[in-house]
Amino acid sequence: MSKRTVEYKISRNPEMGTDFMPAQGLMAPTDMVEPRFDSENMLINVGPQHPATHGVLRLILELDGETVVRCEPNIGYLHSSFEKLGEYRTWNQIVTLTDRMDYLAPLIYNCAYVMAVEKVMGLEVTERCKVLRVIMMEMDRIFSHLLWLGTWAIDVGAFTPFLYSFQEREKVYTLHEAFTGARITTSATRVGGLMSDVPEGWTEGVREFATGVIKTLDEVEYLLSTNAIHLGRTQGVGAISAEDAINYGFSGPNLRASGVPYDVRKDRPYYDYETYDFEVPIGEHGDCYDRYMVRMEEMRQSVRILHQALDRLPGGSVNVDDPRVVLPSKTDAMNDMESMIHHFKLIMDGLKVPEGESYFPVEGSKGELGMYVVSDGGSKPIRWRVRPPSFVNLSVIPKLVEGGLLADVIMVNASLDIVLGEIDR
Repeated sequence: MSKRTVEYKISRNPEMGTDFMPAQGLMAPTDMVEPRFDSENMLINVGPQHPATHGVLRLILELDGETVVRCEPNIGYLHSSFEKLGEYRTWNQIVTLTDRMDYLAPLIYNCAYVMAVEKVMGLEVTERCKVLRVIMMEMDRIFSHLLWLGTWAIDVGAFTPFLYSFQEREKVYTLHEAFTGARITTSATRVGGLMSDVPEGWTEGVREFATGVIKTLDEVEYLLSTNAIHLGRTQGVGAISAEDAINYGFSGPNLRASGVPYDVRKDRPYYDYETYDFEVPIGEHGDCYDRYMVRMEEMRQSVRILHQALDRLPGGSVNVDDPRVVLPSKTDAMNDMESMIHHFKLIMDGLKVPEGESYFPVEGSKGELGMYVVSDGGSKPIRWRVRPPSFVNLSVIPKLVEGGLLADVIMVNASLDIVLGEIDR
C-alpha cells in the first residue's frame, strides 16, 4: 500500500505579499512561517478551536522555548457581515442584528443602536423608557462581567468561581426571557421606545438579583484574591502603561486598569448618567490583576446604579406618542381606521428617518461602543458602522504577550474580555 505524501513546500504569492500553504489553506505572515533551520524557535497555533481563545480566534505564536517571540492574531472565522446586512434592512429590523454582535451583553447593543437612530431623528424618548434602558444596560454589564469572571477563573485553573458566577447569570437569563421572550437574542428595543413595557414583577426581580449578586462577588473575590496561584499568574503579567493604553485605543475596563479614568457615562453622559451616584474604578499597574479588580468593582458600581434607577423609575408609556414612529396597539389597529392606516404604513413603507448622520457612543461592558448611522431620508440606512470595543482591544494583544511566557498568553487574552461575534461582525 502506497503512503500518502503531504506537500509542505511554501510557495510565494507576490501579489498578496504573504506565504500560502496549500496543504492547510491558511494565510500567515512570511517571517513567521518560513522554515528556519538555524533557529530553535517553534511556531504554534492557539485556536481557532481552543477553549482558552474564547471563540474562533487563532493566535499564531513564535516561541523560543516558553518565551513568546511574536504573536499574530488571526480573525475572520466568524465573519457575518452585520454592517452590510443593515443596509438591506429597515431601521427596526436591524435591532435583531445588534444583539447577535455581543451575545454576552445583548441589551447594551440594542439600546446603543436605537439611540443613534433617535439622535438623527431628534427624537426624545419618554422618561420611563430612559430609566428602563439604563436598567437594561447596567444589568447586562453585570451579566457580561459575570461570564468573564467565570471563564477567567477557569483559565487560571479555578472551577468553583465559574459555578458561582453562572448561577447568577441564570437569574439574568430569566429576566431576559420574562421581558423579551428570549434568553440571548433579546431584540428588546425599538426606535422611539421598547418592544413592550416590562411585565409585572420584573423590576422586583431585577432588585432581587442586584441585592443577591453582591454576596456572590464577595465570595468569588475572596476565593481568587487570596489564592497564591491566581496572584502569581496575574500580577505583573500583560502590563501596559496609561500612555500606551491610550495610544493603542484601549477603552473600557482595560483602559481604566492602566490608570486612565475615562468612562463614557461620566465624560460624555447620556440618559442622565451624570445624576447617578457611582464611582469609576481605576487600576495602577495596568496588568491582568488590575483588569480583574476593575471589573469586580464595576459590577458593584452597576448594582448601585440599578438600585437608584429602580427607585426613580416613573410610570407612563415606554413609547413616544407618535404614530409615524411607533406601531399602534393591536386593539387600536383592529378597531380604529386611522390606527389601522398608521399600522399599514409603518409595516409596508417602514419608518422614515430624516436625511442625516449621527454617531452615538455608550459605555459597553467591554469598552466604548459607538454606533454610526447615515440616512438618506428612506426606510433603510445607507451606511451603518459600529465602533466595536473588542476589535480594538484585541489588536493590543501582541504588545502584551511578546516577551512573556506561553502560559501568560492565556491570562492576557482572558483579561481583555473579547467576544468574536462583535470582532468578526
